[in-house]
Amino acid sequence: MRAVKLKSPGGLDNLELVEVENTEPQSTEIRVRNHASSLNFHDYVVACGLLPVDDGRIPMSDGAGVVEAVGAGVTDFQVGDRVMSCFFPHWPDGPADTLAKIGGIPGDNVDGFAAEIVTMSAAAFTHMPEGYTFEEAATLPCAAATAWRALMVEARVKSGDTVLVQGSGGVSVFALQFAKAAGCHVIATSSSDVKLEKLEALGADQLINYREHENWGDRTLEMTEGKGVDVIVEVGGSGTLAQSVRGIAMSGHISMIGVLTGFEGSLPTAELFQKNAVISGITVGSRANQQDMVKAINTIGLKPVIDRSFGLEALADAFRVQESQQHFGKICLKF
Repeated sequence: MRAVKLKSPGGLDNLELVEVENTEPQSTEIRVRNHASSLNFHDYVVACGLLPVDDGRIPMSDGAGVVEAVGAGVTDFQVGDRVMSCFFPHWPDGPADTLAKIGGIPGDNVDGFAAEIVTMSAAAFTHMPEGYTFEEAATLPCAAATAWRALMVEARVKSGDTVLVQGSGGVSVFALQFAKAAGCHVIATSSSDVKLEKLEALGADQLINYREHENWGDRTLEMTEGKGVDVIVEVGGSGTLAQSVRGIAMSGHISMIGVLTGFEGSLPTAELFQKNAVISGITVGSRANQQDMVKAINTIGLKPVIDRSFGLEALADAFRVQESQQHFGKICLKF
């Protein structure tokens, strides 16, 4: 089978398409003919060498395909099932209360889905949503599951809540879609008027260009008549967190997901505790979270937004598009 391996010390020029042997599934494993993957920020930092991995690691955390073989002890799947990966294969349910649950990440701790065939534990997969293509399903395990947990599990949004989403990456677009499906009022931010128009077409009720409104937390308060927003899906990190605290409502919830603007920074702690607001750290979610999300998708008919797709051999080119930040929604691999 074909696969892409990353040579140490990383870098997009060190992604190499190679032929490798596939393996037969053991008792609790399944073998999947992989047809698609999708790019996440986590995959990018692995590929660039910012997150060191073993030499020759097969990258990519997300995958979707067809079960080709099952081990003798597998009961959840059978040959022919259409499945997608889980970001945390060792986190079946409950809170992320041990390091073991958030280990074993495909494409990082173990080989991932930049490969035509994968053999892994059956617990590393769930069924795909009904009627989804492989590309659509491959967008879900990291980005959509993160947005789902941020809104539905941690913030427990309800109809009538006001939710703010930042930017137009995969997590933010899924958060917008889930929030609208739940009956929420959504404010979307971006530095691009073109992207804001696309966010509005997806259902965003109010828009903020943060280049025009640098202190967009104050703009958020203006839009909500001083109340603030109930939930913020925070993907920026240190560069945006102060504005999120400014714009959050009393007893509001900030789901802290990303570090796109940096890993460390100051926090207006006095304003945070005066508002009795909560910041929750979000690292994707459990297998049970993903299964609940799939049930919801089957009911509401949500479809992912895919910017474009590349072949397996063009993975480096796909990362360069991601790096340019010109995409809207998800970038996929199709093979």
